[in-house]
Amino acid sequence: MKTQDLTQLPHVVIIGAGFGGLRAASALAKAPVRVTLVDRNNYHLFQPLLYQVATASLSPDEIAQPVRAILGRQKNFDFRLAEVRGIDLDKRVLQTNDGPISYDTLILAAGSTTNFFGNASVERFGFGLKELEDAGAIRNHLLMLCEEAVHSPDPERRQALLTFVVAGGGPTGVESAGAISELVRNVLPQDFPSLDFSQARILLLEGADRLLAAMPEDLGRFTLTALKGKRVEVRFGAFVSGYDGRVVTLKDGDRISARTLIWAAGARAAQVVDSLPLEKGSQGRIKVLPTLQAPGHPELFVIGDAALLPDADGKPLPMLAPVAIQEGAQVGKNILAMLQGRPMQPFTFHDPGTMATIGRSQAVAQIGPLHIRGLFAWLAWVVVHIYQLIGFRNRMLVMIDWAWNYVVYDRPVRLINRQPDCVDQPARQPAD
Repeated sequence: MKTQDLTQLPHVVIIGAGFGGLRAASALAKAPVRVTLVDRNNYHLFQPLLYQVATASLSPDEIAQPVRAILGRQKNFDFRLAEVRGIDLDKRVLQTNDGPISYDTLILAAGSTTNFFGNASVERFGFGLKELEDAGAIRNHLLMLCEEAVHSPDPERRQALLTFVVAGGGPTGVESAGAISELVRNVLPQDFPSLDFSQARILLLEGADRLLAAMPEDLGRFTLTALKGKRVEVRFGAFVSGYDGRVVTLKDGDRISARTLIWAAGARAAQVVDSLPLEKGSQGRIKVLPTLQAPGHPELFVIGDAALLPDADGKPLPMLAPVAIQEGAQVGKNILAMLQGRPMQPFTFHDPGTMATIGRSQAVAQIGPLHIRGLFAWLAWVVVHIYQLIGFRNRMLVMIDWAWNYVVYDRPVRLINRQPDCVDQPARQPAD
């Protein structure tokens, strides 16, 4: 198809280069449309492995791939590096920091952001874990705390520096707590031989009465036992009411002196969704029709974390990558059907299973009726995540880093990065 002919085709604009956005774009590769993907970053981020960047196992470029490198050969595809600031549904125009972008059909795949539930102090002084910048900031912060602790003559201050609190007992919280424990127990003692890491505390706070609530109870119990084996303190019924950079305050009045709070207790639809005059449900997600269209706006499709659609049991589909990927593929088919005057098909989610890693050689997985735990679940987790990474180079680098870490108990990316684009968390906290 000649470039000049593209301007005569219906314009499909996709907001977001996440799992759903990329899948929708590739699903439209042979459709008689021109596709423009808009994102404020020029890369696709493999979010499930962000915690490994935060804990020095992987480098940021190993879990990110430039959008143009992924879809650049698709003839009807274009990319706009821009931040969407508003959507005019009536005029079918996006307002961005790079000017307006008009569309005929819009796919909203903007993903999610950290949900602090209105807790301003936690949002200010705690860490979310949704972006590369978040992971880089956490890694810098953890390493800086050790640099401070090794020279601190005050035992109480040193204890606070080596106390790491993770809020949220879902997969992100479990994986982060396990990875931090392995970092401070097995790796950092090599760099700081004079620092007594037996003083280090890793606390995982969960408001409910079990871990991994979306998975079967037996897997949650196994996870609890495995974390305790890694000397992670797990507290149930623990709700964070505030954090000032020095002390985590719980709703029951308990106070934990800690210089680190990683918030993994919730997510909500991206901010661009908030201003849209559409009915929303839990977590700010847009209630969509079974065809993934927004009610009253057949030209608007919403997928991934921004969409709220019930499953066969009436429960909202989870905010997970497999949901977004399958929805992206279905939207591509529905747009093609719409162009051809055929009826669109409702979306049906086919659950491939869920997994969570607890640490070295330990994970849990539910695949259909199977409940897998321990080494076999961990090996399955490794294979699945290597397969899902985009780009041969990234797959090879991650495999090499994981193999090195497994054999020699090492984390290869123990760098304190002071580049301007990395947030320096200690500077955001009160001085001692």
